Amino acid sequence: MDSCFVQCLSDNKIPSCQISKIIYTPKNPSFTTVLQSYIRNRRFNVSTTRKPSIIITPTSEIHVSAAVICAKKLKTQLKIRSGGHDYEGISYVSDTKFVILDMFNLRSINVSVEDRTAWVESGALLGELYYRITENTKLLAFPAGVCPTMGIGGHISGGGYGNMIRKYGLSVDHVVDAKIVDANGRVLDRKSMGEDLFWAIRGGGGASFGVVLAYKLNLVPVPEDVTVFTVEKEASQNATDAVFQYQQIVDKMDKDLFIRVLLQPVTLNKTRSVRATFIGMFLGNTDRLLSITGSLFPELGLQKSDCREMNWIYSVIYWANFVNTSAPEVLLNRTPDSVNFLKRKSDYVQTPISKPGLEKLFDKMVEIGKVGLVFNSYGGVMSEIDESATPFPHRAGNLFKIQYSVNWKEEGEEADKDYVAQIRELYSFMEPYVSKNPRQAFLNYRDLDIGINDNSNNSYEQGKIYGEKYFKGNFDRLVKIKTRVDPDN
Repeated sequence: MDSCFVQCLSDNKIPSCQISKIIYTPKNPSFTTVLQSYIRNRRFNVSTTRKPSIIITPTSEIHVSAAVICAKKLKTQLKIRSGGHDYEGISYVSDTKFVILDMFNLRSINVSVEDRTAWVESGALLGELYYRITENTKLLAFPAGVCPTMGIGGHISGGGYGNMIRKYGLSVDHVVDAKIVDANGRVLDRKSMGEDLFWAIRGGGGASFGVVLAYKLNLVPVPEDVTVFTVEKEASQNATDAVFQYQQIVDKMDKDLFIRVLLQPVTLNKTRSVRATFIGMFLGNTDRLLSITGSLFPELGLQKSDCREMNWIYSVIYWANFVNTSAPEVLLNRTPDSVNFLKRKSDYVQTPISKPGLEKLFDKMVEIGKVGLVFNSYGGVMSEIDESATPFPHRAGNLFKIQYSVNWKEEGEEADKDYVAQIRELYSFMEPYVSKNPRQAFLNYRDLDIGINDNSNNSYEQGKIYGEKYFKGNFDRLVKIKTRVDPDN
């Protein structure tokens, strides 16, 4: 297989001196290091995990074109990886023979303060983008995720959201151009790919339609100083009342304010309960923030002493849980502190959960054990953008998105089964409280529990099961575009 692929790359005018630098086979001493460098979920890095026959690490778009052409010619599955953060390991795991196209060498970032844009290659990480923006200006930013080691390619092509979502919407709402390699190996920009394909790669999952080389992004204004805060509430400090009130006001808050709520089972004084942590991002100063929360969200009990004003780039560092004294250069580190075993799921909440419902939920979380929930605020500009504007449909009508989260360090199948069963149990429990027909899910919180596709004759029906959860009414348009641009999958 590797010799056939190497020969094919050579036939496609890639010089042998370049091939030797961009191809890693299992015989290469660096193969395992390259493979594991961007694995962010240890569940897919065990001895039984199937490994690729080759890893290709392109340094130019010509290499990407040749890789696509050769994968097609040799009928080999091509997996495309930018940061490796996909929760189910889809960018580097397969049941059949496959090749990884790892984009980490393609990571240039060109920021233009004058026209408020940035061209970003898909192998760049969010932290690198944020750092390069702030190198040029303190008054522009980009609305994307809070984890600095996420790859641009996967994050943006799946929707991309962060703590400015209520003010500026999703990452994909600010993509104005792109370069991709299509299924025939052609390099296309927005004009040559056409509006349908350009629409699809802004939230429909880029790797379904081609290989995204780069995105051109519109940057957004931020004030010189923003305000961040963290408030913890234990069960004895009216945590339930605070979470209940949060639901009543979350979609009515000022657009400049985003609040994330973490619900975590904890043990205090030998008693198990649920702690609610409210983490805030406000595009303004403390005084204005306190006037908003004081009138709208008194149960939060936010005090001036809870708040910290800082440049936007330092708020990125704060949200990424770095120590307070970290300099922005910490965002250039491509290696996360630790990599755990993990499982994630998602939901959307459209009507507030009652107080008795919250109490039952807290009891259930304590009973189950380790699974936490993250509530991410919606409303604001998200309620104003049409759900067909991009493939990402979860706009008006949602109060918040839930991320179900469980991490563990114990190795082995037993632990895996236990923790995955825990998160599935909480997900089942939540059914009465979340969106229905379909029960919606977020593409970038990829979850194979809600459906998989074996690409047989039945693939449309299989795809529809999870496709409508991720894309609602946009699913059929994505199917039509996929059928046209990549009929051979």
